[in-house]
Amino acid sequence: MKWALIIGASGDIGQATAEQLAAAGWSLYLHYFNSREKIVDLRKRLAKLYPKQDFLTLAADFTNEQAAEQLAAGLFAVDAVIFAQGTTSYGLFQQQASAELKKMMTMQVLVPTHLLQLLQTKLAVNHFGRIIFIGSVYGGSGSAMEVGYSTVKGALSAFASAYSKEVASLGITVNVIAPGAVATRMNQMFSAKDRAKVAADIPMGRFALSDEVAYWVKALLAEPARYLTGQTIYVTGGWLK
Repeated sequence: MKWALIIGASGDIGQATAEQLAAAGWSLYLHYFNSREKIVDLRKRLAKLYPKQDFLTLAADFTNEQAAEQLAAGLFAVDAVIFAQGTTSYGLFQQQASAELKKMMTMQVLVPTHLLQLLQTKLAVNHFGRIIFIGSVYGGSGSAMEVGYSTVKGALSAFASAYSKEVASLGITVNVIAPGAVATRMNQMFSAKDRAKVAADIPMGRFALSDEVAYWVKALLAEPARYLTGQTIYVTGGWLK
């Protein structure tokens, strides 16, 4: 039985990923920070649907640099790690507080990459290891008013490109799924009018659904995907990058 760790499993994309991987036969570590009730409900639902698999919940604050050690200590086996956590900060970069940028960098780059240092040996055990980051189209195209967020997501693509070369001989692949606009809670910070303007610029004419992003995570975890590594896959409906 294969085990996947989903960081940010209480988020929209994380939850959709958990549901699809569970249906594909994976046992899951479901990470959360604040949304305990939501993750407990998810675990109960998955356990009822797939009683022959295991579903464990783990709490950790990824804005705390000690979170990697805390989380790694609770894992006994892991074949895949999916980083679906994240946050953004909207406004002019000149006015962005350095603490806000540091928070995003810690949560989405520093703690995740340190966690991978701690888990590399476990990921290599079966010569089948999968590392997937949920990035963003802005990591490639950049976005005014979200300069810090664009920088963080671009760093993930650079990391995947470089780190994949070090671990390929261990059977570990490292990739980024970079969505465009997705209908998640994070995008509810924008008004309906603003969301409609963005949707009008997308060739598909709408925001992506979370399960449409999760599909590509599941695809990269399949055995025949073993030769794809170091890539950023843009799931944007034809928008931007």
